[in-house]
Amino acid sequence: MIRAIVADDQAVVRTAFVNLLGTQDDIEVVGEAEDGVQAVRVAAEQRPDLALLDIRMPHKNGIEAAREITRASEGATKALMLTTFGLDEYVYDALAAGASGFLLKDATFPELLHAVRVVAEGNALLAPELTKRLIAAFVKQRAAPVPVRTVEELTDREVEVLVQIAQGLSNAEIAERLTITDHTVKTHINRLFTKMGLRDRAQAVILAYELGLVVPQGRRPGTLPPA
Repeated sequence: MIRAIVADDQAVVRTAFVNLLGTQDDIEVVGEAEDGVQAVRVAAEQRPDLALLDIRMPHKNGIEAAREITRASEGATKALMLTTFGLDEYVYDALAAGASGFLLKDATFPELLHAVRVVAEGNALLAPELTKRLIAAFVKQRAAPVPVRTVEELTDREVEVLVQIAQGLSNAEIAERLTITDHTVKTHINRLFTKMGLRDRAQAVILAYELGLVVPQGRRPGTLPPA
């Protein structure tokens, strides 16, 4: 059972998400909040597996709430951020604050359920519409050069796994696609993260784009998306 809380200052939107999640046998909504301050308090009281947080909320925004919730729970509560039309300029800040996923408010019901389950399992999820913005923000906000990382540092299988991660596949889906066990997938991911100095899957997605293994639709390898 996935225990979740929903935080959004728009009552109609919040109620819609609560009702939709409540139709699932494996998801239980244990709390609601209309701003970031309430979200932090409810998360501390309920200790949910996942906090669904609107980025733009009064009193304390979703990014600040995500930072406090993930820190207080020592990562036990995962943060899934809600954003409108893919126009929020704070995606990178939310990632740095500990958020594990980003979902557009106009996402379909199946997309919402998939995102909740993926993030609750400890994986990362990025709405495709936000990928370009995330990469652009990462490039702009990087304070100092990082060591050059190349594909040659990885085995062929590690490269395959990195590409699958960048495409948003879970461990189970990668295992099925590559015809290997979940344990083997985890081993490849651990080695990949260690070699490339990665903290989580979101950073792996960025790396895959930096190395040219995956490119935004309609662009050529080796080119950056427009800022």
